[in-house]
Amino acid sequence: MDIKQQLTDAIGQAAAKAMAEGIFSIELLPDIVLEVPPQKEFGDYATNFAMQSAKAAKTNPRVIAQAIVERLDAPWLEKAVIAGPGFINFYLKSDWLYQELVQILAAGDDFGQTDAGQGQRVQVEFVSANPTGPLHVGHGRGAAVGSALVNLLRAAGYYVEAEFYINDAGNQIDNLAASVNARYLELLGKPSQFPEDGYHGRDIVDTAQRIINHHGDKYLALPADERLAEFKELALVEKLAGLREDLEQFGVAFDVWFSERTLHQSQAVAATCELLKSNGTMYEKDGALWLKSTVYGDDKDRVVIRDNGVPTYLAADIAYHRDKFVRGFNRVINIWGADHHGYISRVRASIAAMGYNPDNLEVIILQMVSLYQNGELVKMSKRTGQGVTLSELIEEVGRDAARFFFIMRSTDSQLDFDLDLAKSRSNDNPVYYIQYAHARISSIFRQVLEVGLSIPSAWDQVDLALLTEQAEIDLIKKVAILPEEVTSAARERAPHRIARYAHELAGLFHTFYNQCRIIGVEPELQAARLALVTAVKSTIKQSLKILGVAAPEKM
Repeated sequence: MDIKQQLTDAIGQAAAKAMAEGIFSIELLPDIVLEVPPQKEFGDYATNFAMQSAKAAKTNPRVIAQAIVERLDAPWLEKAVIAGPGFINFYLKSDWLYQELVQILAAGDDFGQTDAGQGQRVQVEFVSANPTGPLHVGHGRGAAVGSALVNLLRAAGYYVEAEFYINDAGNQIDNLAASVNARYLELLGKPSQFPEDGYHGRDIVDTAQRIINHHGDKYLALPADERLAEFKELALVEKLAGLREDLEQFGVAFDVWFSERTLHQSQAVAATCELLKSNGTMYEKDGALWLKSTVYGDDKDRVVIRDNGVPTYLAADIAYHRDKFVRGFNRVINIWGADHHGYISRVRASIAAMGYNPDNLEVIILQMVSLYQNGELVKMSKRTGQGVTLSELIEEVGRDAARFFFIMRSTDSQLDFDLDLAKSRSNDNPVYYIQYAHARISSIFRQVLEVGLSIPSAWDQVDLALLTEQAEIDLIKKVAILPEEVTSAARERAPHRIARYAHELAGLFHTFYNQCRIIGVEPELQAARLALVTAVKSTIKQSLKILGVAAPEKM
């Protein structure tokens, strides 16, 4: 049991004793929330439990706080101090830190893993870009955040599947085929008319040229509708392969690639409509089928099947979300762009209409990404004159910097991506700063071996109580809270918290490195400091692993 849980239990037991003695009475105790204070002079942990209890207990919060402090049974606690209107600040004994460090070293690469999720089945669907062209920087943010969230949830003990929903049916694929067809005819010197809603990217021209390179002009002999059907399949295969390649290059892997087409081919859309009709949540009007979405909080009812019998995009989405719950996920998380915000209410309404709990759907909305270089907003690719693609960004700043910069801000805030900062090899670049800490620790161990010194074979035999400098204490405390950070970040669906934690940990390490010699001090102290930096290195590595960022041994 970690120290935070022990302290939580001790507070609960102290509160129970106080109530048994009649100090205060409350029917249902609020949750005991412990936080790390922003300033270390306020202790290792703090709680507002007394203030949260005061109203229901009809008792002054300082009276409740005093009763808890007087009844705390915690031998590892140095002191508990009441502050302000009823906060309790807790100061732990240093002995606890050394015991914690031993456990961290024993856990090795498993340190930071928690069982908070208790195996709950979660599906995270992200990116799901139309397979009509290359991924752009907006998709990159979704890819980085989504894959980091998957890693984070797994580290916190959830069973997670990552899924890409392939939009391979509907108008966008028809427009893709028509766009390729127009460029194909154009390249062969034949009359062509570019579709009004066609795709103008350079990649469409390249696709058409590759068709000519492989097949020549043989498709000219086909009737237009047959040629379009051929080009639809050829282009779709190529564009999907391009998406997979870009995502693989970006360190993003999916467990499932789910085709929208299969929902129509398997009659899943029709079966879902029958379900909604049978339970009275779908009705016919003007020849179309409508979902009674206003009953479930939407601002208006929605057309699911048009009067010409053609399903709307919502029809496939309803069937798709039904399929997710049929597969047994306890919770499904969708990561969408800011332009999809208005779509949430209709999807939640459809889930409720099918008899599922709409609260089991979570939607994370990603705000926009703006690229800056030399202080100027970058809108267009230098290479194509169009939007900057993800592959171009990776080529410009590298995979690690791109991933970290996409993740380091909360998803609900717009991201200003500074290309110059992302490329810089300076302490101002957060990912460089963190990776350099890891590489610096690796260098320490190489130096130890180069000068013929030994590295302890068993850390539990090292006298860690020699670590008494404030920089050492601060570092141990920061390392020790990784499991708490993982649990909290997972529950909040906030991988940016891990990025912030890793940056703060790196800062404390650099401070320690500048203040505390490691090589050349007394052997016992050297061993203790080597133990400490071993734990720091492992913790940085685990944090970066969650973010999908490399932990280099040399820089």
